[in-house]
Amino acid sequence: MPKLKTNKAAKKRFSYTATGKIKRTKSNRRHLLSNKSTKQKRQLKAENAYADKSCEAGIKKMLPYGN
Repeated sequence: MPKLKTNKAAKKRFSYTATGKIKRTKSNRRHLLSNKSTKQKRQLKAENAYADKSCEAGIKKMLPYGN
């Protein structure tokens, strides 16, 4: 059986937790922050952002070795 390739774009965006959940980073936190309210920036800072259950199967295919 040949090795499976990891999707490099997915590797940069998602990671697994110890319990097997898929963690992601929230968008809109990179630039143009002066236009955003303090509340919006604070809410985007949340570290526990997880991938949606409907997308989980596709992400797991792209990350076959749990990167």
